[in-house]
Amino acid sequence: MIYLKTAEEIELMRGACDLVSRTLGEMARWVAPGVTTLKLDTIAREFILDNGGKPSCLGYQGFPGTLCIEVNETVVHGFPSAYVLQEGDIVGLDCVVELNGYHGDSCYTFAVGEISDSVSRLLEITKNSLYKGIEAAKAGKRIGDISNAVQTYCERNGYSVVREMCGHGIGKSMHEDPEVPNYGRRGIGPLLKPGMVIAIEPMINLGSKNIVISNDGWQCRTKDRKPSAHFEHTVAIHADETEILTTFKYIE
Repeated sequence: MIYLKTAEEIELMRGACDLVSRTLGEMARWVAPGVTTLKLDTIAREFILDNGGKPSCLGYQGFPGTLCIEVNETVVHGFPSAYVLQEGDIVGLDCVVELNGYHGDSCYTFAVGEISDSVSRLLEITKNSLYKGIEAAKAGKRIGDISNAVQTYCERNGYSVVREMCGHGIGKSMHEDPEVPNYGRRGIGPLLKPGMVIAIEPMINLGSKNIVISNDGWQCRTKDRKPSAHFEHTVAIHADETEILTTFKYIE
């Protein structure tokens, strides 16, 4: 069941999306060599609560963190821990916030100090692919048009697309229909209609597309241990435009 949002509901979602964006902006002040991922998680939780929101991931089906923390080869759903960020690492911070009964979802992959040129390019291409997907997300198009735009752009640039994890609808629930894969054929999948709100989130690997999920059922890394990058926006489909509800301006 795909839930179409009213203009009033999308307005409420703008609040949640602004708070999740500001949370990642706060994280940008703290990501540095010598900081533990647990400290980042604690700061994010306090920031969300201080601003009237709820951390949607915390406790969700037993998930132990406010943030999904993705260091280097971790693709998604990494736990906060005592791991100390090192110069040259990358860390994806995926955050979902609930405010006024609606959710906002965003992810940004940060460089920790100076990173290699090859990993810097992975981040650039992955972030660009997010906007390629958003450009394809128009009323009257289909989910497959988004998927294909992300896949073709990344594969043309020599990167691989994770198959098992995907974007999703979002609203009163953190995860709603439809699923939004990052690979696929144009012209297939659910029709994009005004009132749909979806999270588009390319997860792109430097090496092979293959992943391994740990015994905890959550933490997911690349099989070849090469780096993976992840960027995400929540977007609303309108009749005449597609609106990006989250923003990276607080980070950048």
